[in-house]
Amino acid sequence: MLIGEILLVIVCLAIGGILKGATGAGAPILAVPAITALFDVRFAIAVMCMPNLLTNAWQAWRFRGSLPPRRFTLPFVLGGMAGVCAGTLLLALVPAERLSILVALAVTGYVVVRLAKPHWKIEQPHADQLALPVGIAGGFLQGASGLSAPISLTFLNAMRMDRPTFIATISLFFTMFGAVQTIALTASSLFSGTEFLYSILALIPIWAAMPLGTFLAKRMSPAVFDRVILTLLSALALKLVVSALF
Repeated sequence: MLIGEILLVIVCLAIGGILKGATGAGAPILAVPAITALFDVRFAIAVMCMPNLLTNAWQAWRFRGSLPPRRFTLPFVLGGMAGVCAGTLLLALVPAERLSILVALAVTGYVVVRLAKPHWKIEQPHADQLALPVGIAGGFLQGASGLSAPISLTFLNAMRMDRPTFIATISLFFTMFGAVQTIALTASSLFSGTEFLYSILALIPIWAAMPLGTFLAKRMSPAVFDRVILTLLSALALKLVVSALF
C-alpha cells in the first residue's frame, strides 16, 4: 500500500468529518469509497462502524434538546431499526444494484423538484404520518446496501428543519443504525480485533475535523445550509449510480 493512498484515505476521512460537523451527515460518502478502493466494501463498512456509532451518538446527545416531538421521532427511529433487521434478512433476495438505482432516481427527482419549487416542504402533520414507513424504508436500505442516507436525508430535508433539529434527528437515527449494524457485523465475524483497531484509527481524523465543520456551519445562513444538504444528496445519488453500474 502506497503512502499516497493512505494519505488519500486520511484526507477523505477528514473532509467527511467536516461535512459531519457542519450538517450532521456525510462522513461515509467519501470514506467508504476510498477504503473500498484499497481493500473491499465489507472491510470499509466495518472500519466505519466506530466513527459512525460514536460521532452520531455524540451529536445526538449534544443536540438532544432540539429533537422533534416524540410522535415523530419514535416511529421514525423504531421503524428504522425494524427496517435494518428486515433489510439484513432480505439482503440475499434483493439485488442491491437495482435498489441503488431506484433510490438514486428517487433522490434525483426530489432534488430537481426542490430546485424547481424551492419553497416546497412536508408539513409536520404529514411528516408525523410518514415517519414510520419512511423510517422502515431507510432502515431496510441500510440493511440491504449499507446506505440509508438517500431516504432519511431526503425526507428530513423535505421537512425543512433548522440545523440543530436536523442534526439531532439524523444523528439519533444513525446511532441506532450503527448499534444494530455493529452487533450484526460482530455476530458474523466481520468486525473483530483487526477491524476494531482500524475503526478506532479512522475515528481520529473524522473527530479532529468535525469542530471545523461546526465552526463553518455557525456562519452559514439557512439557505446555504439547505444548498449544502441538496449538494450532499446529489453526491449520494451519483455515488449510488456509479456503484451500481461499476
